[in-house]
Amino acid sequence: MDAKKIYLCGPIMDAAESEAKDWRTRAKEALAGKFILLDPLRRDFRDREIDSANEIVEFDLQDVRDADILLVNYSKPSIGTSMEVFYASFDLGKFVIAFGPFDFAQCSPWMVRFCTKILPSLDDAVAYIVKHFG
Repeated sequence: MDAKKIYLCGPIMDAAESEAKDWRTRAKEALAGKFILLDPLRRDFRDREIDSANEIVEFDLQDVRDADILLVNYSKPSIGTSMEVFYASFDLGKFVIAFGPFDFAQCSPWMVRFCTKILPSLDDAVAYIVKHFG
């Protein structure tokens, strides 16, 4: 059986570099060898975000299409993250696993509706993925 592909979805544009990068590094370390990980940070558009907006979006949407699962950092509101979650869930029927610090009452109804599962931490999300897809 082929390894499942996981898209690492979460804030980039409105996040500090460490916010965008550190959780992805931890996810890749925890899931390497079991899954193929699609990290949008592998493409470097720093200082070219405006000129490359269409490119950035299309590359990210292609990763969403290629992925079997989305692993979503839901640590703060993000337009791009929300759009990717909606596209993956509503249009493509993908499995969307999010993690974040919010309790149910604090979650956006849109994220609750279009995430298959929302867990309290990255470790919990990784364990869930390994249990159900590993």
